[in-house]
Amino acid sequence: MQMFRFLEWSVYKESKKLFKIVYNFVDKLPDKVRFDLGRHMLRAAFSVILNIAEGSGKSSDKELNRYFDISIGSLNETVAAADVLKDNNLISDEVFDLVKEKAESISKQLGGFKKTLL
Repeated sequence: MQMFRFLEWSVYKESKKLFKIVYNFVDKLPDKVRFDLGRHMLRAAFSVILNIAEGSGKSSDKELNRYFDISIGSLNETVAAADVLKDNNLISDEVFDLVKEKAESISKQLGGFKKTLL
């Protein structure tokens, strides 16, 4: 198996872009939100990246599939956190839409990957 094969995957690269988007707006949140919800959102977005990477090193497709499921769960957390921020006027509709679109793209890529593993 190729070492660090995830580095070439577009889903991994897209996940890093999502993290960058989240990082950029979390840094601008008010302190009382940034240190709780903001940090949790960063961890969720980072979890997507790390689970793709970790899963890529597993020896079976079943294990890789499980890590993709965890990544999809983290995408849901990221979008939910962005939705709460939007509802409380802490991010714009445009930023929310960007997070949602990027998460949807990543989720579809992971779903496509999962279908090839079954």
